[in-house]
Amino acid sequence: MGRAFEFRKERKFKRWDKMSKVFTRLGKEIVMAVKSGGPDPASNTKLRTVIQNAKGASMPKDRIEAAIKRASNKDEKDYEEIVYECYGPFGVAMIVETSTDNINRTVANIRSYFTKAGGTLSTTGSVSFMFDRKAVFRFAKGNFNVEDLELELIDFGLSEIDENEGEIFVYTEFEDFGTMQKVLEERGIEIISADFQRFPTTLTELTEEQEEIILKLIDRLDEDDDVNHVFTNMA
Repeated sequence: MGRAFEFRKERKFKRWDKMSKVFTRLGKEIVMAVKSGGPDPASNTKLRTVIQNAKGASMPKDRIEAAIKRASNKDEKDYEEIVYECYGPFGVAMIVETSTDNINRTVANIRSYFTKAGGTLSTTGSVSFMFDRKAVFRFAKGNFNVEDLELELIDFGLSEIDENEGEIFVYTEFEDFGTMQKVLEERGIEIISADFQRFPTTLTELTEEQEEIILKLIDRLDEDDDVNHVFTNMA
């Protein structure tokens, strides 16, 4: 079948692996949301947000419902969200967000990844001050006029709005997440995803070879089922 077939097959497997990882993370988020606020998305804002994200990621409906049902079982294990502040090789600042049912396992794994790459785990507050944490909402552009929408949303915490490939991205400060979510829902906007991201305030310049080493570390972290997101200040 040739090398082209093998290349396509490899890419397909990587895509399936990535989807499986995303579904695993979303399943854990559903469990945490249900345990903190109940199984009804109408009264549980956090659960409603996770379900929106799951649908946006093409997570099957039966898998979403199964996660909600499983989370309602008192015997279902719970997860704890832990954020690790780290320095990768070449002084790159990194934040690793995790959700885990075994903190000892997770911290041991994270420390191992950084040690092998020539980085270190740092103390709370030593890295996070170099990042701004913002809420990001994503939805289809449809017939919206971006300039009009910007004027409409600015009174509800909008800090930035962007358009890319037929989608609109709305950015707010961390504390304005709930307000913006409510406003978008009241306007009948179907949110594809809503989450929190960290944006570096200063950047670290690297050579191509150094970037490759950091990217390999990020890939290794992404392969860990306990890891949800990795943020860096790599330029």
